[in-house]
Amino acid sequence: MSAFRSPRSHTDRLRNRIEDGDMGRVADEALRVMDSSRGAWGGSWQQVLDQLRELPAERRRALLYALADRFGQAGDETEARCRHLALCGMVSEGLTDDPLAAERHRALADLARHQSFWYAARFDVLFRAELAAGRPLPAPVVAVVRRAALDAYRAGDLTELAGQLTDPVLNVGEEWAEQAMRDAAAPDWQALLAHARTATASKPTAKWDKGARALLDTLGTDHVRARLHSWLALVGRPRTLPLERRSWAPDINNAYDPYNATALRGLAWLLSLLPPHPDTARALGALVETSLKKAAGLGPRNPKVANAGVVALARIDSEAALAELARLATRVTYKNTAKLLDTALEARAGALGLSREEIEELAVPAYGLTEVGRAEHRFGEVTALLEVQGTRAVLGWRNAAGKPVKSVPAAVKRDHAEELKELKAGLKDIDKMLSAQSERLDRQFLARRTWSYTTWRERYLDHPLVGTLARRLLWTVDGTTAGYADGELRTLADDPLPQGTRVELWHPAGHEPAEIVAWRDWLERHAVTQPFKQAHREIYLLTDAERATGSYSNRFAAHILRQHQFHSLAAVRGWRNKLRLCVDDSAPPATRELPQWGLRAEYWIEGDGEDYGVDTTDSGSYLRLRTDQVRFYPIDAPQNSAHCSGGEYGMWLRDGQDPVDPLPLADIPPLVLSEVLRDVDLFVGVASIGNDPTWQDGGPGGRFREYWTSYGFGELNQSAETRRSLLQRLIPRLAIADRCTLEGRFLHVKGERHTYKIHLGSGNILMTPNDQYLCIVPKSAPTAPGTGYLPFEGDRMLAVILSKAMLLAADTKITDPTILSQL
Repeated sequence: MSAFRSPRSHTDRLRNRIEDGDMGRVADEALRVMDSSRGAWGGSWQQVLDQLRELPAERRRALLYALADRFGQAGDETEARCRHLALCGMVSEGLTDDPLAAERHRALADLARHQSFWYAARFDVLFRAELAAGRPLPAPVVAVVRRAALDAYRAGDLTELAGQLTDPVLNVGEEWAEQAMRDAAAPDWQALLAHARTATASKPTAKWDKGARALLDTLGTDHVRARLHSWLALVGRPRTLPLERRSWAPDINNAYDPYNATALRGLAWLLSLLPPHPDTARALGALVETSLKKAAGLGPRNPKVANAGVVALARIDSEAALAELARLATRVTYKNTAKLLDTALEARAGALGLSREEIEELAVPAYGLTEVGRAEHRFGEVTALLEVQGTRAVLGWRNAAGKPVKSVPAAVKRDHAEELKELKAGLKDIDKMLSAQSERLDRQFLARRTWSYTTWRERYLDHPLVGTLARRLLWTVDGTTAGYADGELRTLADDPLPQGTRVELWHPAGHEPAEIVAWRDWLERHAVTQPFKQAHREIYLLTDAERATGSYSNRFAAHILRQHQFHSLAAVRGWRNKLRLCVDDSAPPATRELPQWGLRAEYWIEGDGEDYGVDTTDSGSYLRLRTDQVRFYPIDAPQNSAHCSGGEYGMWLRDGQDPVDPLPLADIPPLVLSEVLRDVDLFVGVASIGNDPTWQDGGPGGRFREYWTSYGFGELNQSAETRRSLLQRLIPRLAIADRCTLEGRFLHVKGERHTYKIHLGSGNILMTPNDQYLCIVPKSAPTAPGTGYLPFEGDRMLAVILSKAMLLAADTKITDPTILSQL
């Protein structure tokens, strides 16, 4: 690269070269200008460009060809080549000569694989040269221009150029958009897509709705609904034209095209103007969830599209739309979208004169179930039997004689295709809602919720869908605990429980251990698998160490957690947290507000490490966190904060405010203390690096080796103790029972090659001789084969441990080369 010279020296040197009349030397000096300025054509360098433009046509033609001869100097970098071509384009204005047309075509083809470009590269000169030559820009290049023009810092001429590029109506590169353009070839459909592209506000205006309704009246609501549903079903699929991505750049190929995203918002709003339909609620709910899926380096793919889906659902007055809002409210953790969902549900509740909790309960549809967890559908002489089994809906078939058949009969596929499609869609709806309602119920322990007996039976025990969960839980009716078995509510002694007055969800805190064990036996006797831990729920009592510290708990301090996993899990459990970035910034602790109790729980955390790119993602967020205290404050106390990379937490107060002291742990209600500490135990148990079987080397620089060893094989936490108690009952039923024993913190499994010790907390394995470490990475969704009855769902680590035990008990049958190399 040439040495830097001032704009003045460039101007003088260029004037001298021009006066000499040697266009080759003028070209060399002009390229030096470009090299030094890196394409910053404005400002002082404009004088240089003006000198070139003022040359007579013949001299500019000679200069153009001199620049063309030197094009090889540009190298292989796209932007450098395009700067050279842009300089040629500015020199050749008004000339018919185009010696680098082929190179410009190649440069544009290369540009088509990019998300955007720096304005300094002056690609707009290339675009205008193509258009001046009578050649329309290729659709992928149009897409790049439009995306580049969306940058807030773009010059007006590029925005103006993008506005002139109206064909195609959407950007190519996304499957949904390309399908939409194929389907919308007629002018009225083109107008619909163009109108969708004007959805630039946070919600539709009356004027926007008026224009949309006119288009809907022309095209027909049924046709529009069918096409919009088919387009939205393709949103989020892999790009049809993958874009080049640098290693440090965000995952642009998993994000939405920002130009098309505006159209997606408009399409969501259009759906809200159509007559209500169950498929519409499904399509909008799926759009919200797809749009909030995370892309590396970006976070959620496109929150604005997700928010548009929520706005659309809130505008639809139907049971299906309300159900979708309620379901999404239990699943969405992105703050702004969650707030929109809350607002929508609060508004609907206010309109009906109900509480938020009541609207969530009433929003759960029956999904065609005619009794709790069951429905029959007739298709001619064939019967479809829909049953809820645990966490999912299952479809079975019976022929005209009433005998079960394994698959969908051909006559149903042929004569009842639409009804079959709707039935299968309903199954997916049930599965999603079951998961959402299970999570909602699991969070009810701290809600202090009670129901009248009649309301509770209607909304819970006898509800066709929620009843499949409620009948597997324990309830307190007028002070008496009861479970559902053999068609009615029963006490611990299996006596039928008469109708009561008030009902609440039972929690083991405050009950005698003997009673808790008795209810566990009752559930097992009746083969009830609870949707989450209730009778087996961990109880966290105040320890002597916590009584000594008084106002904080160190029970879950000094752990190393994977930050992003912790962040996601915290959001699901109702905690608020801010990702720690490796920058000079502060953040509050992870907090959970408990308005029913007037309390706020805090879990103090900090980013770990200082090596950018090793201890952080490419975007700068810490990969790992260090944990510290758990504290409680009044809910209206000022917020604590600390530097993201560590340091003392404190309240930064104004106007002479006094800091608020943390509350004594002894004053925290036992149920609140237990549930909050259970959440924190869950965060550590799931997100700790000690659970990762591949970290035996201690991670970067080996600095986590001591922690990994102490956690991966150390004392059991409360969850692991619960797991141990359950394994004591399960092991005798296993086919490998004669090869398994429980000793302390480990499940010992005797194989033919070795004896193995599986840690009950982390699932990590040691084997004879000398406690050699054995690394077995579990599948993403492990199962627990051959275990028979389990008293609750959702313990992934239990499934991991049992799967490893089954594998190692038959270690001579192992074929995995990675495992075999360690045995």
